[in-house]
Amino acid sequence: MSILQTRALQLILASTSPYRRELLQRLQVPFEVVAPEVDETPLPHETPEATAVRLSQLKARAVQTAYPNALIIGSDQVATVDGLQLGKPGTHQRAVEQLSLMAGKSVVFHTALSLYNSASGSMQTACVPTTVHLRPLTASQIESYLRKDEPYNCAGSARIETLGIAVISKLESDDPNALIGLPLITLTQMLANEGLDVLTW
Repeated sequence: MSILQTRALQLILASTSPYRRELLQRLQVPFEVVAPEVDETPLPHETPEATAVRLSQLKARAVQTAYPNALIIGSDQVATVDGLQLGKPGTHQRAVEQLSLMAGKSVVFHTALSLYNSASGSMQTACVPTTVHLRPLTASQIESYLRKDEPYNCAGSARIETLGIAVISKLESDDPNALIGLPLITLTQMLANEGLDVLTW
C-alpha cells in the first residue's frame, strides 16, 4: 500500500474510554471514536498479558465492517497484584476491595495496543507493562480518595492523571501514557510503520 493510499485511510479509535480519547488528541491528528461491542471477560487460564492483547485485537476488529478502509486502534488494560487480575471495579465496594488489596504493594498494569489496517488486514500489537508502587493506605484514606475521584471505570481503582497520583510512591514504564490507557510512543511507531508520520500528518 502506497503512502498516498495510507493517507486516505480513516483513523478510528475503537474505545469507550474518555481517557484514551484525550490521549489520542495529543497527537493532533484527525480521528473518529467508535464503541466496540466486545465481551471483556478473561478466558480460563489466560495470563493477564494475553487477556489484554486478545481484547485489544478484538476491539480493533469489532468495527472493521463499518470501517473497511481505516486504521483502527484497539487497546485494553489488565492490572495484576499477588497473581490476581484486577479489572474495572464498577462499584464503590469493589474499588475499596481493590485498593485495600493493592495498598503498600507493587501492581503491574498490562496495557495492550493494537493497530488494525482494515483495508490490508494487517495487525500490529504490543503490550506495554507499567509497574506501580502504591503507598500504604488507611481505610479512611481509601474511602476519601474514592469519594473524591470516583475511579470506578479504571482498572485498579485509581486515576493517576488526577488525585490518584497521591496513592502512588513510584512507577516504572517505558511510556508514561500506557498507565492512563494508550501507549502513545508505541502508537506513533505503529502509525509510522503504516507510512504515517504524526509530525507531518
